[in-house]
Amino acid sequence: MYSLEPTPYETGLQIAQRHRAMRKRLKISQQEMAERSGVSLGSLKRFENSGKISLESLLKLVHLLGRLSDFDHVLKEGENPDDIEKLFTNK
Repeated sequence: MYSLEPTPYETGLQIAQRHRAMRKRLKISQQEMAERSGVSLGSLKRFENSGKISLESLLKLVHLLGRLSDFDHVLKEGENPDDIEKLFTNK
């Protein structure tokens, strides 16, 4: 089945690329990011190269960048797409 949504792998890579770009814009080295966040340097390097990281480590990195609130909407209850579809099909 074809999906317009990116795969988990693609999403991980996109997040890693955005993280690396933000870290570099802020002129923070990988070593400094690792020390200040409590994430090992190896985990940080692996994340920035592959997109693979534990959720806890990702949240630590994002927190250090002041972007933890970006995760507020993840898995938040909202409109059910099936309910919205019913509005248009039931007359």
